[in-house]
Amino acid sequence: MPPDQYLSSRKEDHIQINLDRDVQSGLDNGLDEYRFIHCALPETSLEEVSLSLELFGKKLSAPLLISSMTGGTPRAAEINRILALAAQEAGIAMGLGSQRVALERPETRESFRVRRYAPDILLFANLGAVQLNYGYGIAECQQAVDMIEADALILHLNPLQEALQPEGNTNFSGLLKNIEKICRSLTVPVVVKEVGWGISREVATALAEIGVSAIDVAGAGGTSWSQVEMYRMGDESRARIAAAFRDWGIPTAESILAVRSGAPKLPVFASGGLRNGIDIAKCLALGGTLGGMAGWFLKAANVSLDSAHRAVQEIVQELQICMFAVGAKTLKELDQNRIIRITGEQ
Repeated sequence: MPPDQYLSSRKEDHIQINLDRDVQSGLDNGLDEYRFIHCALPETSLEEVSLSLELFGKKLSAPLLISSMTGGTPRAAEINRILALAAQEAGIAMGLGSQRVALERPETRESFRVRRYAPDILLFANLGAVQLNYGYGIAECQQAVDMIEADALILHLNPLQEALQPEGNTNFSGLLKNIEKICRSLTVPVVVKEVGWGISREVATALAEIGVSAIDVAGAGGTSWSQVEMYRMGDESRARIAAAFRDWGIPTAESILAVRSGAPKLPVFASGGLRNGIDIAKCLALGGTLGGMAGWFLKAANVSLDSAHRAVQEIVQELQICMFAVGAKTLKELDQNRIIRITGEQ
């Protein structure tokens, strides 16, 4: 199979495996170690609790991100359309799956073009950072942004996933300098994210120093892409190697604190196994700016547009009620004073 066709086949595999298989990380996301301090006298009304914020010049009605998932196939096009409509209605942010396939197979580009369904949302383009070591540069990054009229570009880091894929791109040498070139030249902000194994304090500091505009921790505790790749393996030995990494990574809660410490001035997107609006609230209290969810929305969008709308609305309502119950009227008030750690050291 030619490499460009292989990309589309792999994306279809990823959708089906995430829908049908147990791809949960063997690690907990760490958020259950925290609980909120209930406020019996919030001195406000539920309706007065504001979830709004502004990021990269766009106003959001809630600090919620439909995390990057898919694109490149007819099925992915429909999923992206549904998610974009849901994001537009709720006034939240959305990321798209890696657009490498769209750059290499122009006929797949329509599967990523969701701006017509969501003219007002904060929209993120997406490419694998490692492709900067395989011939990609500012031209390809700008093309990905222009293709979907994006407000920012996500460069995702996935060394473990690439190492497990038989076709993986594993040369990460000197990648930081190449990311810096994009940060300095691109016309929109650059966000760097992991894909499910978290970002450490040291990596966060390095990224902040080269001009990254935000970091998405994408910590361990949700979808394990080593499990996803395991199910794609035709070779039993390689499948066992992938399975060995099910417990790998930095749990989401730990990664949020690490990134906040290593890059204190940058917005932190919190993702990785978030299950509901209370989890998002915990991430915000720990120092996050947005809470990102992927698998939950993928499954909802696979059912119907109404299902996707309901999924988003439930998350937003849970977050608002949580803030009300801890006495936080605004997102700024939802800080570490509202939350305590119930296991381990505080």
